Amino acid sequence: MTELRCRKTETLEGNKEENEEPGVTTEDDEGSVASGEADDKQLRDEGEKEEDAQPKEEEGSSKNEPSVKKCKSSSTSAFLQRLVRVFFGCLAAVACGMLYAGYLSAYHDRKFWFSTRQDLEREITFQGGSGLYYYYYKHMVSASSFERGFYELMIDNRTVSGHTINVVERLFLYPELITSFIYRVTDSQDFVEPIYFYIGAVFGLQAVYVTALFVCSWVMSGTWVAGMLAVAWYVINRTDTTKLDHAIPLRDNWALPYFSCQVAALTGFLRNNISSATEMFCYLTMSATTFTFLLVWEHSHYVLFIQGLCVFLLDSFDLVPPRKMADIHKVYVSSLFLAYLFQFQNQNLLSSPLLSLLIGSVLARYFQQKMKKGPLVARVMKLFLHFHLVFTTGITFSYLVKKLLPVSESDFILKFLEVKFGLNTTTDFVTNFLLCQESFQTPSQDLFLRLTQASVLPFYLLVLSVCLLSTLQTIYRRLSGQPMKTNLRLEDGRIGEQPEVIYHVFHTLLFGGLAMLFDGMKYLWTPYVCMFTAFGVCSPDIWMTVFKWLKLRTIHPVVLSLILSTAVPTIIGFSLWREYCPRVLAELSDLQEFYDPDTVELVSWIRTQVPAAAVFAGSPQLLGTVKLCSGSAVTSLPLYSDISLLRRTEDTYQVYAMRSAEDIYKILTAQKTNYVIVEESICNELSLNKGCRIKDLLDISNGHVVYDKGEVYSFSKHGRFCHEIKMNYSPYTNYFTRVFWNRSYHVYKVNSVISFQY
Repeated sequence: MTELRCRKTETLEGNKEENEEPGVTTEDDEGSVASGEADDKQLRDEGEKEEDAQPKEEEGSSKNEPSVKKCKSSSTSAFLQRLVRVFFGCLAAVACGMLYAGYLSAYHDRKFWFSTRQDLEREITFQGGSGLYYYYYKHMVSASSFERGFYELMIDNRTVSGHTINVVERLFLYPELITSFIYRVTDSQDFVEPIYFYIGAVFGLQAVYVTALFVCSWVMSGTWVAGMLAVAWYVINRTDTTKLDHAIPLRDNWALPYFSCQVAALTGFLRNNISSATEMFCYLTMSATTFTFLLVWEHSHYVLFIQGLCVFLLDSFDLVPPRKMADIHKVYVSSLFLAYLFQFQNQNLLSSPLLSLLIGSVLARYFQQKMKKGPLVARVMKLFLHFHLVFTTGITFSYLVKKLLPVSESDFILKFLEVKFGLNTTTDFVTNFLLCQESFQTPSQDLFLRLTQASVLPFYLLVLSVCLLSTLQTIYRRLSGQPMKTNLRLEDGRIGEQPEVIYHVFHTLLFGGLAMLFDGMKYLWTPYVCMFTAFGVCSPDIWMTVFKWLKLRTIHPVVLSLILSTAVPTIIGFSLWREYCPRVLAELSDLQEFYDPDTVELVSWIRTQVPAAAVFAGSPQLLGTVKLCSGSAVTSLPLYSDISLLRRTEDTYQVYAMRSAEDIYKILTAQKTNYVIVEESICNELSLNKGCRIKDLLDISNGHVVYDKGEVYSFSKHGRFCHEIKMNYSPYTNYFTRVFWNRSYHVYKVNSVISFQY
């Protein structure tokens, strides 16, 4: 509009031909043309009045001065409007993040009565063995110096009995190192307790998480209303978007905020027609967050591999400039290299599928320099050949690396996937134990019911369908040799030609497919479902794309798309506020009680009655709590990504199998165990899914199973150890002595000298 007003010499017909498509006329364009005619007339009148008073050589100058002033005024006004819009959008994004962090803090305090508990009871609230991470943070805070504490963690021999390990590398403890360093340097011990500083850092990262989702939806839709709707859906579906309710110190809670920032930066980087300064900012943000994401989570390179596949598809279909693809590859390679160095030459990063994909795509592009040229059929054939070269090269590279380097997990992961997809069966305890974990099982119908009740799933399917169809149209045009439009207008109705939208279509499809297989993947998929859906319902481009397909003529499509992109999110937001706002406030006012007196009694006994050098055996979750609250050495850790620790866990769990007292004694003494903790909840476990009980998995692994007419029975010449040892008769009393018991736990001392009693 501004350009039309500033052009003095152009005619009305020229303006129409340049700025309008055939059959599409907007009220804004008509207003601009009328305004342009008025300006031209005014300038001609002024020129006629001053023609006699001024020389001919000054005539052009006097005519252009009002037009130039109007251009400057219009551009200044547009800049101020944009600045105000960005200011209020950023303010809303930061406010949403801070409010969410405050809500999490209040909810956590209400749920656990955290502020009224003693230190021991507070530490026990770190459920599921996640408190092990807090133990090392507490160790770093209490160390004589940061350097000394860091050195002790690198050669730790007080965690796993009989082993000296680098726990910084094994447990990815950089979040605890950085947090403890900030706590010490800022002298925060003078005004805040270590545990509050720790959980405050996690809550602060969750604020960054939702702020990044806000920004991502805002960038794609052009309105920060989409960001507010994305945050609202994220909070409402908190059960399926975050694990923070279950355990605070988990690596996921530290890592996923950085991944969210990386996705937001990548979204901005892929946009067309952005300034060089904005592109550089997105590139630097993407580099920093990718490296940090790799540094704090052991599974991050698998997540980036899925993202790398999305970017690879963008490049293969020629949907982004090659220059940007080269920059993204540089980010991945440099981040992998730095993470490899900071993680003490972690061999898993060298054999990661992400690095294999990068190497395969680079080599395939070198051998297929003319892949993106030619007619449709030729390009499709070249594309299939490109896919074949990339994945063949990547698999070959990964195979060679695994043969040359001692990467122990690779064969196990392949075996696990074979059993998961029904291609094989196994009696291996570790494989079946992992398959029985909730994170590796298929999601239940409750997930889809919750998403439907929050209205996010129906709108998500609608938005995804429109964007996917438009993306397929764009891919067909590119394969046919048609160029992509970089200066898209609302009237064009081509949402699928925006690279950032195409990326998120691939992103949500791949992560959604994994979420349908593994329930734990929903924490990666659901947040972006909320963000993507909020973008869709608030974007007029989506509605305009639909109206283009329908060839709507009765109502002006541009006006209708603008109305719907405002009315639909308003109605959704009002309905969500009316239904869920009382529930969220009720969660803050409802005082819950989490108290585990049996565990408190057990840990108190360990801290007061057991020598500091004692070694404990038990379930990994309980041993994490024992390590946190007492500092005693344990036989295994609650880590499901370390095969060697999982094998030690299998040995420890034999106390719930049908094994002899002598067998259990040999296993425990081999692990240098002094005390073994038998849990009633595992020994007498009642579950509908009997095949996933610990004792059932052990019976299958040990061969103590009999199949009779479709029924499965456990059989062995020995009774179940956890039951038999409670009888206090020989030979169990020869090897073990009960020293503590309550309703939930029985603690037996492993006798160093065997006394045979008959």
